Amino acid sequence: MKIKLSPSLRLRRKLAGFSLIEATIGMGIIGTVVGAMLSGIANGTFTMRMARENLRATQIMLEKVETIRLYSWDQINSNGFIPTSFTNLYDPQGAPNVGLTYNGTMTIAPAPIGSSYSNDMKMITVHLSWQTSGLQRDRQFTSYISRNGLQDYIY
Repeated sequence: MKIKLSPSLRLRRKLAGFSLIEATIGMGIIGTVVGAMLSGIANGTFTMRMARENLRATQIMLEKVETIRLYSWDQINSNGFIPTSFTNLYDPQGAPNVGLTYNGTMTIAPAPIGSSYSNDMKMITVHLSWQTSGLQRDRQFTSYISRNGLQDYIY
């Protein structure tokens, strides 16, 4: 025996709520989208942190080299005048003496040029290392300075 449904009852069944399967699939899609969004935000934050630390390392190395450029030739060649190692702290929130520790070394050696200028030039290498999020990170910067360089204009 077949029961005939009235048109209003048929319309009500068509407009009825989602089934359990449809709701589960919808929640799975929403969960995947939210998970991907949170992963993207975390990855973006980590990338910005690494870029900020790289920029700070570059600033520290340039500061050391630019300071050396202002010394006289005699000061550059005297032993112990320029420290060979240094430490620099950095906190992106601005708190003093707190934060990431950059450890650096500076070497001054004769320039590797085999000409008559070899006694008038030095090669300066600044090496910086720091550790963040369990990663050991290193940067190095090399520059040259000459006897008749910038320091002759200042002194």
